[in-house]
Parts: sequence; structure tokens; C-alpha cells
Amino acid sequence: MAKYGVVVGSIRKNSFSKGVADAIVAGLPADAKVTYLDIASLPLYNQDYDADSPTEYTVFRQEVAAQDAIIFVTPEHNRSISAALKNALDVASRPWGQNMWAGKPALVASQSISGISGVLANHVLRQSLVFLDMPTMQQPELYIGSSNKLADDHGSIINEGTKKFLADSGYKFSEFAQKLF
Repeated sequence: MAKYGVVVGSIRKNSFSKGVADAIVAGLPADAKVTYLDIASLPLYNQDYDADSPTEYTVFRQEVAAQDAIIFVTPEHNRSISAALKNALDVASRPWGQNMWAGKPALVASQSISGISGVLANHVLRQSLVFLDMPTMQQPELYIGSSNKLADDHGSIINEGTKKFLADSGYKFSEFAQKLF
């Protein structure tokens, strides 16, 4: 049974990113163990904490370490990833030499209300994952635009074609990840 961690880059209530993540998770194998990793409660990373980390850092690092693969869904904030997601990447990759992300297969999905569907956030995140030593699934590329036709007021994906595409992507990711375990 593979363990999949899900990191949702938006920390707002009813986020569209969470709906995208849920639709991807729906395509994972039935026996997959899925854990949504909470990034909202992480204090802002500060290297001064490396010697004596806050409890939230320690718990988060342990949760990341326990996963076999990671699904990232990021909104696009000012042509980049959210501050909360960047902070989570930093917290679990530090102190230097203790990168909890290393070697874990990753899937990247982005979403935005912009016409480019978060493509820049997607690639900013991919750039960080290269440095963090995370083999990342290349295809399909998951750039999800938002509209009233895709999601309801709670952020859940309601468009059947989009739900199928995301679930199929989750299944493809499980196949990709299995090759690397």
C-alpha cells in the first residue's frame, strides 16, 4: 500500500486547489493511503529555528518523511507559488542536509483564474522540486483554469470531463510513482 501526501498550496476555505487535489486523489488505487499535509499552521521558516525547531516543523517533517510520493496542487499568486507552499518546501528541506522531500516522486498541478491557468506557478514549483531531488511526472501537464463550469461554490470540481482528466492523471501518477518506490 503506497502512501501519498497531498500538499494544497491554497490555505483558504473552499479553495479551488483543494477541489483539484480531491479530483486527482479520486484516481489513485483503492488501497492508497492518502494524507493531506497541513501547511497552514507552519510558522514562517527561519534558519534560527534549525537548532531548536518549533513543534509544527518537527511534526510536518515527520509527516513528509512518512510519505512514499507527493501530490502538489498550487494556485498562482503573483506569477509564482503561494507563500504558504514555499514555506512548506523550506520547512521540510531544512536544516541543510535533512531534506525530507528527497527522492519522493511528485505530481504538480496548478490552477488559476487567469487565462494561463497557473502555468507559471507550475513551473516555479517544478524548478524547486528539481533542487529538492524529487522526480516529477512530466505528462500530462496539469494547468487547470477556473470557471463556474468547473467547480461549485465549495471548490469541488463538478465538470465531468475535468474530473475524469484529473482522476486519470492521479492513476497515471500512481503508475509513475510505483516505478520509483
